[in-house]
Amino acid sequence: MSATSELKTLVKSLQQASTDEETVNILNTLKQQPRITEAILRESKAGLAVGKLRTNSSKTISELAKEIVKKWKNEVEREKQKDGKSTTISTKSQAIRKSSIASTSSVTPSTPATPSMSASSSKSELRSAKTDGVSILVGDTTRNKCAELIYDALASDSNSPVDQILLKAKGIESTVLSEFGGVTGAYKSKIRSLYVNLKDKNNPSLRESIVSGELLVQKFCKMTSQEMASEERKAADKRIAEENLFRTLGAEEVQAETDAFQCGRCKQRKCRYRQAQTRSADEPMTTFVTCTVCNNRWKFS
Repeated sequence: MSATSELKTLVKSLQQASTDEETVNILNTLKQQPRITEAILRESKAGLAVGKLRTNSSKTISELAKEIVKKWKNEVEREKQKDGKSTTISTKSQAIRKSSIASTSSVTPSTPATPSMSASSSKSELRSAKTDGVSILVGDTTRNKCAELIYDALASDSNSPVDQILLKAKGIESTVLSEFGGVTGAYKSKIRSLYVNLKDKNNPSLRESIVSGELLVQKFCKMTSQEMASEERKAADKRIAEENLFRTLGAEEVQAETDAFQCGRCKQRKCRYRQAQTRSADEPMTTFVTCTVCNNRWKFS
């Protein structure tokens, strides 16, 4: 079985894993893969599948996923650097031949920075249109700047080729332009919203899914900020909503004290509870319980 086929099988198993233990076992297997290249990762979509797990609620899974992504990035960078050495020799020979006939005012062939060199020149430096040596021209100055912002967000931590990222950045800007009929205030506001969500360092899976093509540009441009949020952010918003529900529902009601419930956090049985009809009339009432010892709250129907 080829390396790509094996990775595809593991990715499929990873996506179908039903328990954290099963997910960890598959991630450990992926971590031991002997040889990883950019072509293999792109074809198998293993990088995208593992990258999504970096924001998993399980610390074990998220840390392992981050470790694997970092390992694969280093291997891809080493591969690019190795390829870069062979191309440098031919580039130098071409420069020598051209210099014999070029005038002193001509630009040397080594002036433009290649995308692979800029992407791997510094691990701490984020990729951008400037570091990739990309000049984006889609229309007037405002449109060019907006497309550049989207490119910077998509490329920041990506290993994908410049052409692939550039195509997505131009597609996003063009889609927003068509939606609002020109460079209007609404157009600028939408571009700003997309940029902020794409730039979120805690949401790498959003960037990866767009660059890989898993999330279509047209669909992405119509998503709300809530829909674009990372899984971590969505979980936090859900907790806040539930907490607000506890505070608002039946706030004026007297809560009865009881020892019928045991707190899952401190294991004490000193609790207050109240009930409210939060669903349709034929559904059971929802019971809201608050531990008087540690203030832990939970609900059940």
